[in-house]
Amino acid sequence: MKINFRETKNIFTKSNIPGIDFVINPYIGCQHGCIYCYAEFMIRFTNHKGEKWGQFLDIKTFDLSKIKPQKYTGKKILLSSVTDPYIPLELKYRNTRKILEKLVGSGAEISILTKSKFVERDIDLFKKFENIEVGISISTLNEEFAKIVEQGASRPNERIDAIKKLHNNKIKTYIFISPLFPEITDFREIIQKSKNFTDYYLFENLNFRPHNIPRILEVIKKFYPKLLPLYQELRRDRSRWNLIENGIKNYCENNNLNFRIEFHHGGFSKS
Repeated sequence: MKINFRETKNIFTKSNIPGIDFVINPYIGCQHGCIYCYAEFMIRFTNHKGEKWGQFLDIKTFDLSKIKPQKYTGKKILLSSVTDPYIPLELKYRNTRKILEKLVGSGAEISILTKSKFVERDIDLFKKFENIEVGISISTLNEEFAKIVEQGASRPNERIDAIKKLHNNKIKTYIFISPLFPEITDFREIIQKSKNFTDYYLFENLNFRPHNIPRILEVIKKFYPKLLPLYQELRRDRSRWNLIENGIKNYCENNNLNFRIEFHHGGFSKS
């Protein structure tokens, strides 16, 4: 992992994600190195051309005194969109924790999304917020498949345990079932395993981008060769996602779950 330090004047970015006012990405890059990650486009804009996503990390440095908490009263802030706020190196550099400490009492609505067990470290800090939710991203409970597609991330059972600990500490929780790999992701199994300590569920489909398509298809061809025609068809016929979406909707409604489906085909919304 190549480590750099990069000074930034403003740690807050105005968001184009529906329902989110600002996004905070404490780092550039990510240690998790998920093969399906669509944040790899950041290479083009951060002077990392020629480097591999998952093999570099820029530690953002910034003046904490310039964070004016009152500015974000009533705003919804997401940590994070193109990195993970609780990568292993967060334990050393603590960017995420430093930022959150400055936002305590701000009146902002905080949403955290991670696939890391290290989120447990900040339970004491989460309790100081009046309006905060913490979500875990998970695409499979299959440990072997997770090792293949999310090599640097916490194992699925560790993430489930983290959600349970958050819930037991009276923190609002959600599970982001993402990305959904058709015929591989068993969303019903994930729900059954977590429904007693999860407030709601979000669903996102596998986001095919030019840089991740070869990696995804290579994995499917090697480990699930019978599914290769399906994945090739999914790229050509987006309507197949509608069938999957309807199946999720019917299951969640029949089980009285609080849920939202955020399937997209190249953006953050279906349209």
